[in-house]
Amino acid sequence: MAFDTVLLALGQGDEERIESITDTVVDIAAPSDATVILGHVFTWEEYDEVKAKLSISKDAEVTPDDVAAKYSPVREVEALLSEAGIDYEIRGAVGEYGHEIVGLAEAEDAELVVVGGRKRSPTGKAVFGSTAQEVMLNAPCPVTFVRSD
Repeated sequence: MAFDTVLLALGQGDEERIESITDTVVDIAAPSDATVILGHVFTWEEYDEVKAKLSISKDAEVTPDDVAAKYSPVREVEALLSEAGIDYEIRGAVGEYGHEIVGLAEAEDAELVVVGGRKRSPTGKAVFGSTAQEVMLNAPCPVTFVRSD
């Protein structure tokens, strides 16, 4: 199946999975010359923390896209996509992870969403929830889950 737009959704905790997630996206996007939307979702607290770490004033007129583009995990994926010759765009969002990922997929007309995660017990999912599960159940397109080793 050929894709025009693939959303690679990054969030907190995906730093340890960057290479495996990116390799998966490259394997999917390269054959069909798809554009990858590199999306990073921040909670409001994380957004303010990252802005502070990047020396961006809390009152500065910057968008979540601007902050995401300067965030080191996004820059690492950006370098890997560039190296592979994949066209990409960076999108940032602030809010609840699963909801915002689904919103990005809808806004960008993604034909596939790629999310990372880790193996969790059924009890762990019930007690703590699962962003990947929420995305899989609510995304407007198919979702590929890349589990960490």
